[in-house]
Amino acid sequence: MNKNTPLLGLAGLGLRREMLDEMIDNYPSDVDFLEIAPENWLILGGAFKKNLKKLTQKHNFVCHGLSLSIGSPEPLDIEFVKQLKPFFKEHNIKLYSEHLSYCSGKGHMYDLMPIPFTQASAIYVSDRIKQVQDILEMKIAIENVSYYAAPGQEMSEIDFLNQVLELSDCDLLLDVNNIYVNSINHKYNAIEFLKALPTKRIAYGHIAGHYDEADDLLVDTHGADVIDPVWSLLEKAYEFHGVFPTLLERDFNIPPIADLLIEVNKIKSIQQTFNSPLQPSSVLNTTDIVNKIAQV
Repeated sequence: MNKNTPLLGLAGLGLRREMLDEMIDNYPSDVDFLEIAPENWLILGGAFKKNLKKLTQKHNFVCHGLSLSIGSPEPLDIEFVKQLKPFFKEHNIKLYSEHLSYCSGKGHMYDLMPIPFTQASAIYVSDRIKQVQDILEMKIAIENVSYYAAPGQEMSEIDFLNQVLELSDCDLLLDVNNIYVNSINHKYNAIEFLKALPTKRIAYGHIAGHYDEADDLLVDTHGADVIDPVWSLLEKAYEFHGVFPTLLERDFNIPPIADLLIEVNKIKSIQQTFNSPLQPSSVLNTTDIVNKIAQV
């Protein structure tokens, strides 16, 4: 990756296939970077591949994976990881992130399953993250995930997450909505969780909507608008850790892009309140990412 690569940007949007044509014809200047799931694009050719290339040649892209299954009891899919490397090079992908969870055993599931919060699990997962980083020759980011059960729990979520980050020497994709959802479902203090995260490891962030199944059960759906308490938690994240690039996720019930831009611009508006004056360490750019990768 060239050290002269432009800034990754402050506010991003998850790109879905149904947005592709509109993005090519009228790319919104408010969107600083886009995120795609590589699994959804690796196998595509024809017009989809051609149009994706048009976008990746002009704009900043990151990849957020769905099927690495970093906590699975089965061996890593090494062939899949090897396929990612040329894809990242072809499309100038700035960063690759994945979920701190698993989605496969003897078969593949469509849900993200919780990894037991234990010392043994932290070591196991960290070794697998390091293996992925060695193959890709780049540092990756791991996302704090929403979960609805904690089988075999021996430590808190925050202690488990921080231990994995430290042992693997990877970065963090900070999902603010997941912290909020988990704080309600598992009755912990979201502010204290945020404070305990390692600032130096935050690569970028996610914000999204969820579904209220009950007063004490929230479901992380990415299918609704972001609610006010989650926006407030994003403000706290910037207060504690400085401004970091933040991306809006919307996976279904997708409104017109013009409506999504309202929330993208709300990210920017919140960021601006913490950017006067801008601290040198507050905004992660691709030069920072290159320097981090060089340390792996």
